[in-house]
Amino acid sequence: MESNCIREASKACFNTCCINPLLSLPEPHSSSPPKSAATVDPRRNFISAIFSSIQPPNAVFTNHESLPSSTELLSSLKNAVLNYSNTVLSDNIRARDYYHLTVSNHVCLDYVGHGLFSYSQKPKTETAKSSSSSSSDDAPFFDISYNSVNLNSYLQYGSQESEFQAKIRKRIIAYMNLYEEDYSLVFTANQSSAFKILADSYPFQSNQNLLTVYDYENEAVRAMVDSATKRGARVQSAVFSWPNFRINARKLRKIVISKSQSKNKKKGLFVFPLQSRMTGSRYSYQWMNLARENGWHVLLDASALGAKDMETLGLSLFQPDFIICSFFKIFGENPSGLCCLFIKKSSVSDLTQSSKSTGIISIKGPVESSAAIDEPPTSSASTSQQIITRSQEIQEIDEKAPEFPTEPKKTLEIEFRGLDHADELGLILISNRLRCLINWLVNALMCLRHPHSGVPLIGIYGPKIKLERGPAVAFNVYDWKGESVDPILVQKLADRNNISVSVGFLKNIWFDEGFKEERGIVLENRRTKKKKRGKSDCGVGAVAISIGMLNNFEDVYRIWGFVARFLDADFVEKERWRYTALNQTTVEV
Repeated sequence: MESNCIREASKACFNTCCINPLLSLPEPHSSSPPKSAATVDPRRNFISAIFSSIQPPNAVFTNHESLPSSTELLSSLKNAVLNYSNTVLSDNIRARDYYHLTVSNHVCLDYVGHGLFSYSQKPKTETAKSSSSSSSDDAPFFDISYNSVNLNSYLQYGSQESEFQAKIRKRIIAYMNLYEEDYSLVFTANQSSAFKILADSYPFQSNQNLLTVYDYENEAVRAMVDSATKRGARVQSAVFSWPNFRINARKLRKIVISKSQSKNKKKGLFVFPLQSRMTGSRYSYQWMNLARENGWHVLLDASALGAKDMETLGLSLFQPDFIICSFFKIFGENPSGLCCLFIKKSSVSDLTQSSKSTGIISIKGPVESSAAIDEPPTSSASTSQQIITRSQEIQEIDEKAPEFPTEPKKTLEIEFRGLDHADELGLILISNRLRCLINWLVNALMCLRHPHSGVPLIGIYGPKIKLERGPAVAFNVYDWKGESVDPILVQKLADRNNISVSVGFLKNIWFDEGFKEERGIVLENRRTKKKKRGKSDCGVGAVAISIGMLNNFEDVYRIWGFVARFLDADFVEKERWRYTALNQTTVEV
């Protein structure tokens, strides 16, 4: 029987111009047959619609004060891309349950992962105390405690878990479109812990290869690489062709299908993210299939995937040996949370006994972690019902020993409204919305040029306007002379304007013969203390933006308007003097 997720994924593909999730691997010298004039090309139609959403098409803006209003451009987008109007449900949910984004006028473009709760679930007393998103202790949703335990033993024998942990485990497994009979779930403190815990237990002594597919420096993957290297692993990475940042398929295929010395042994661990968190480049599901067919264990890094992407047809068919995914508490308010390491039960026996792993956590709900759960309700208790939909007190009395009654306990029914909202919106709506917003932003950024010199203000790394791109973009800002502005400075200036963006380091870039001259101009050397003998990494520092299901058009318009201010050279110089300190201390000119 066909599952609901497969049916929904099929509708997404055939009814909304979604790409086929089973795209085949690119051939080194493939050529497509010419298309007839009558053939409908959804990719071309979508690109034309995005171009026409800013009037006139191919417009150039040289002054930030001359930009059209957000109301005008939103209307133009709705007229050009009709599907965007069908995503209004996301705006309604944002206005109802995440109203803090409007109140604070904060644009959040740096969240990666999935939200567990909504802001409307916070008790009002806690809401009043918190005015920033930096605190992880002001939301009473759950607490964590660290376990010093061996991963293999944890998987085989389990551990005592709280009622809340059992519920959040079941809810996350269902959200990820997985099944408890297929996967075990290990909660970790963060991504770095999840990657390192797996590396510490993976049998690199026999399966000696670690192959990663990342076009940027990932701290969590670095933790895995460091651990694997100490245990004798041979570490390799895919390379990405300049300037589109596509996987160099010929080189990666050569590594994946290389013959192993023993047919009975696995080659090693293939770490695959499906899409880049920085550039938005998407990769074929078939790489996982090719790796498995050639004797690799497959680890899917699902942290950069959009909400409901785990329900795509490709992931319904390809079941990786390991999956890592991050979850945060509240979008735009509390980025703290947890990370999940899913291990296929049929792969547990392949792991080795390791020393006690640091980073495995236990989770307790707000009542379970309270020392005074039997106190009578106060005036703030009514607001707590926003996160606890049903509670009742159960008095447990031991009939054999009535003189030692137990303390009253509460059985909780927890709402994970952040996940519920993703389910309510669904794969089709979220995909349509993110596709429209990210491509509109890319088009708008490319319309900005310096006056007189005509130098583009923005240099984008990776795919440009493209139907099958992810909801992320990496770019640098350039002055009128063509020199790049420090990404960290751009990030700090954005923060000063109440806009949160990320910065990162693009790497593993491959230049073919036609771009050899650009190599020396584009790449920068970044000294890394961990590297021995003074070696340096080569790559490109860049600003990165991630768009999620709760971002709206006003968010992408705000970041566009902010970036456009760099068209004024005086803006750069004044802000550089006023705002150069790392702690964002204002410096008078």
